[in-house]
Amino acid sequence: MERVIIHVDMDYFYAAIEERENPFLKDKAVVVCMYSNRGEEGGAVSTSNYIARKAGIRSAMPCRQAKALKSDAVFLPVRKQFYEEVSARIMDILHSHADGEEAFEKMSIDEAFLEITHNCDGNFEKAKDIGMQIKHDILEQEKLTCSVGIGPNKLIAKMASSFKKPDGLTGVNPEDVTAFLSPMPVKKLWGIGQVTEEKLLQMGIETIGQLADYDILELISVFGKNRGTWLKKAASGVDESPVTERTATDQIGRMASLKEDTREDNMIFSLMGELVDDVIKKTRERKVSFRSVTVTVIFSNFRMSTKSRTLNHAVSDKGILNETAREMMLQFLHESNMNFRRIGVRVGNLQQNTGQKSLFEFM
Repeated sequence: MERVIIHVDMDYFYAAIEERENPFLKDKAVVVCMYSNRGEEGGAVSTSNYIARKAGIRSAMPCRQAKALKSDAVFLPVRKQFYEEVSARIMDILHSHADGEEAFEKMSIDEAFLEITHNCDGNFEKAKDIGMQIKHDILEQEKLTCSVGIGPNKLIAKMASSFKKPDGLTGVNPEDVTAFLSPMPVKKLWGIGQVTEEKLLQMGIETIGQLADYDILELISVFGKNRGTWLKKAASGVDESPVTERTATDQIGRMASLKEDTREDNMIFSLMGELVDDVIKKTRERKVSFRSVTVTVIFSNFRMSTKSRTLNHAVSDKGILNETAREMMLQFLHESNMNFRRIGVRVGNLQQNTGQKSLFEFM
């Protein structure tokens, strides 16, 4: 039986919720901002509705720049907890249409995959009926719209959901995958970033169809075995990755803004110490240890960079986290002359504590 996967992507989620809550916002440009501890002037755009996007406002844009583009837009602060409550109800709706508990994968607060192979008997026409029912249920219960993509795997479903936004539904049957992908520019292939796109364009590869036809050995010589092989398979519409429920404890992290753009050691490491405290507190609450540590820096020009370390053993020790994070932060300071705007600390490869202490914690 052919796999049938649905990807559901809520339309401009945060801004749509704000429009729903306040009828005054109808037909206005709405911009939801993540404000820093420097106030409204230090924030960045989290999301915006389509009226604001037509004015050139995009996610991650400084709020100051967004206001310059459209001064009459309505700017609102992020209400993350409220949005999460709405998201939880939507995810319950999606769960109810999946083949089972394990056939659901929440990707973020506003998007998820679900497998419906058995619910639709592998029939893509029935799958479209389920997709329409999902849209109906979300609209009726939450007064919000979503875009739905249906395909034989996650890659195609994800790309299909972006094909007709907002409030769209696009189904791609297995026999139509090549025709769906081939004419698209390579940047549209899910998983391709700007660096990869630029390399492909330099090689004369402009469309996904051209990438699918390209010699795999040439791709491997440029991108390496794993990446080159993946590019060939993805461009051909091949994706065997399963839909699996993610645990909420895959990673634990915290980011925060500095009081001002700076390279001052004391300010940076003081804030980093607070982040480490918060992360360790959360690991203890969840009773988990970690094996990887990631430090993130967003510079004053809004460029983001990360560094990661993998430890030999899972630990839950604050001193080790602080030391590891400090080493990476010092590297950032050594490698760049740019001022820092935001910093973050994250741990991953989490393991449930069994009561035994790791070797590191006896040292």
